[in-house]
Amino acid sequence: MANGDTTSSRLGQVNAADDAQALFLKVFSGEILTTFEEMNVMKDLHTVRTISNGKSAQFPVTGIATAKYHTPGQNIADAGNSYLSQIKHAEKVINIDDLLVASTFISNIDELKNHYDVRSIYARELGKALAKRFDLATMKTLVAAARSATTITGGSAGISQQGTFAGATPTAAELVAELFIAAQKLDENDIPNDGQRYAILKPADYYTLLSSSEEIINRDFGGVGNVSNATLPMAAGFRIYKSNHFADIDVAEAAQDQDDDNARNDVFGGSGTGYNGDLSQSTIIGGHPSAVGTVKLLDLATESDYKIELQGTLFVAKYAMGHGVLRPEASFEIKNDA
Repeated sequence: MANGDTTSSRLGQVNAADDAQALFLKVFSGEILTTFEEMNVMKDLHTVRTISNGKSAQFPVTGIATAKYHTPGQNIADAGNSYLSQIKHAEKVINIDDLLVASTFISNIDELKNHYDVRSIYARELGKALAKRFDLATMKTLVAAARSATTITGGSAGISQQGTFAGATPTAAELVAELFIAAQKLDENDIPNDGQRYAILKPADYYTLLSSSEEIINRDFGGVGNVSNATLPMAAGFRIYKSNHFADIDVAEAAQDQDDDNARNDVFGGSGTGYNGDLSQSTIIGGHPSAVGTVKLLDLATESDYKIELQGTLFVAKYAMGHGVLRPEASFEIKNDA
């Protein structure tokens, strides 16, 4: 006689075998990875290097060569004739910060009682938290680069200057004018205008530009922006990005994003505050991908474990990276003290 038992279709198993939660965890991880990619602005706008082990990485920095007309009969290899370029070298060391984690715990009984899936929601929030911290740290490093002295002796320093803004809220014309000034400064620093230059604005300033068809979206000047899709064309050779994370780096607020001041990279140069500096006047930031770098020891990863003693599942998203200044002359910051 049948005992009433049945064979359950376990939604989380692979081919009805082994771990009953295997597929659930893959979905959770996928949500985190996708969200990190969607929310992150700075990931593709700077230099990233992956290392397999170690606590830091060295980035070589080289100077520039010079050219001179040759006088017939003179020995090019003779140092006294000044034909030979003494190309200067330096290096920048970027440390790996401590493991950065975003985690949550889901009680088994709560999940059973709940009438909608929370794992994908929680996964998205963990991904957003990590993406925000990554963007904040790299944007702060970009500003630190703009305020830094040259890496190579005799080279150029970063570009950090007050903009000519009439008020606290910049106009589209003022923003465009400052972008052209920044482009000129980068040209004077011999930074290539190779289509990789970028500028990041706060959402309010981005939409100020977007809503002003005369300033930037203008067919007569080759503008290719799209108001309906809220996209801006290149301006002054810069790809234009917006980021709400940029609006969050105003350190006039007391806490300034948890523990960024405990980072192992002190990007503002001896201040002992990690990635934190006074960015309250920063209005436009940007430059070239060679300006700042990230060393990646552990890429974005996820872990989960069902805790019998707690009757629930612990989910952890994490990475181990560090950020630093590489070429200050390739970065700029426009401030507004109005």
